[in-house]
This record gives sequence, C-alpha cells and structure tokens, in this order.
Amino acid sequence: MRFPRGAVFLGALAVVLTAACNPKPAPGPTAVPSTGTGSPTATPTATIPVPRYDHVVIAIFENHRYGSVIGNPDAPYLSSLAGQGANFTQSFAVAHPSQPNYLALYSGATQGVTNDSCPHTFSGDNLGHQLTAAGFTFIGYSESMPEDGYPGCGSDGYARKHNPWVNFSNVPAASNLRFSRFPADLTTLPTLSFVVSNLCNDMHDCPVRTGDTWARDNLDGYVQWARTHNSLLILTFDEDDRFGGNRIPTVFVGQGVRAGDYTERIDHYRVLRTLEDMYGLAALGDAASREPITDIWAPPASGTSSGTPATSATG
Repeated sequence: MRFPRGAVFLGALAVVLTAACNPKPAPGPTAVPSTGTGSPTATPTATIPVPRYDHVVIAIFENHRYGSVIGNPDAPYLSSLAGQGANFTQSFAVAHPSQPNYLALYSGATQGVTNDSCPHTFSGDNLGHQLTAAGFTFIGYSESMPEDGYPGCGSDGYARKHNPWVNFSNVPAASNLRFSRFPADLTTLPTLSFVVSNLCNDMHDCPVRTGDTWARDNLDGYVQWARTHNSLLILTFDEDDRFGGNRIPTVFVGQGVRAGDYTERIDHYRVLRTLEDMYGLAALGDAASREPITDIWAPPASGTSSGTPATSATG
C-alpha cells in the first residue's frame, strides 16, 4: 500500500518529536566487582600526573608469589595494606635470583648480574645518585647490618645482595645506614628511602607470618603518618618462589592513593620510572621504555600541596 508523500513526512516528524520528548536515560554507574582480597577492582579514571611526595619509603621483602601473601591468613597485615591502598594484582619481578631484581628496581638495569655473587662495584647512574644530584635526599636502611656504611657481603642476617646502593661508587657511605637509624621523628626522613629487613624478617629464611608481623611492628606507624603528611609507602617483593610466573605482591599506600585492585601489568622498571617522574629525574635504562603509573592517584584537595605534579625528564 502506498502512502502519500505528505503522510510519510508527518509520520517521520512524529517519531523525531517523540524521541526528543522522551530521551533515553543515561546509563547508571558500573558495578565494581569484588576480587576476593577485601578490595574492589578500581574503576577506570582519568590519569593524573605523578604527584611529588615529601617522603617515600620502599620496603622490599623476599621470594614469595602474590597468592602466598595477599589473602593468606598468615599475612593479615600485608593483606590489610592491599585493601587500604593500590594493590597491583599483576606485578612482576624481572629475573631470578634476588640480586638482579634489586639492581633493576634501583638502577634500571640488572647490570649484567645473573646471580647472587658479591661484591660488585658499578659507576653508572642510579636512583640514589639521581636524587642527591637533583637536591633531594636518599638513604637505604638495612636491618642487621653491623655498622653504618658497611661494605661487607654479609653478617648475621644481613646480605649485601639485597642492598643495591652499596654497589655504586657514586653513592656515599653516609647513605648506607643500619635500620636502627630509621628515625622516630618521621619528619626527618629523607626524600626517598629503602628499607630492607634481615634474612628472617624479609621472609627469605622464615615464614610469611614472621615477615608480616615485622612489617606491622616496624612500618605501620609510618603508614598511618603518611596518610596525612604527603607521604607514601611502596611495599614490594624482589621475586616470587619460582612457582608463580614471577608475579609478586606490590602495594602503594599513603596520602592521595585511590584504594583498589589494579590489574594493569607493572614491574620493577615501571615502579622506578614512576619514582623518577615523581621527582623530575631522567628515566634510567629499561625504565625509559616503561610508562609511569598514573591511574592510582586521587585529585589533590583544593588548597593542598599533595598531588603537585613533577616535571618529567625522560632519557
């Protein structure tokens, strides 16, 4: 049946007017699924430049895959940190055994090291030297090291293979301190510091629960303080136990961090790149091929300095 042209036009016009008067409702918020670790999966958000923190503490533990720590009843404290901060469910070490991973995180390269041999001496650039050359401060704190500035390979639970800064000739001995020197007055912390516990408390030689208790007793005071003092804790592991594809726990917790589980892939080089962007430093070695982490940061509160972006210099 054929309709007159005028009838067709009027019918189309009615459809358009009906749609205009009854617009389709906007979609509601997407549900955030639980991942079983006590923390929701973080929803996508606009990226924010890496904020510059007054203090960053990086604590490194040993030889455990993600699933043997996060969600493990023997690691209640570390699991709680994962629920409080940015929990990276796809974080990976870059090598086996331990020493190359420490070097990668600290200098952007494994420096050709493929084992835990000692001693090594390198003259290339590294995070500690970068920071001090740019006017910031750096200290590495090692538990059970017998004396400040100690150059030896090991002593009573201390292992130089877990202390990368001592291998670089352009980092002064004054930056290599015993963990007992970690300040009670947290305002006196350096800009960036590493904390490495001894071979028992880092879970290398002792159970997960031992390391978890040590972290609670020695790091939680800083974590609580950091939330209101423009500061950050990065907790990570050197490598897994060789049974998890080298997938390791990594958690960022502190002021201005959006809590949740993040499924993007990161590794030691990407963490280093994020720290270098934080302080406007050139990206070293393999860190230059990584993108900084930019999706975990909350917008800064109006009138505060937290979240002030650093100027990045890539190299």
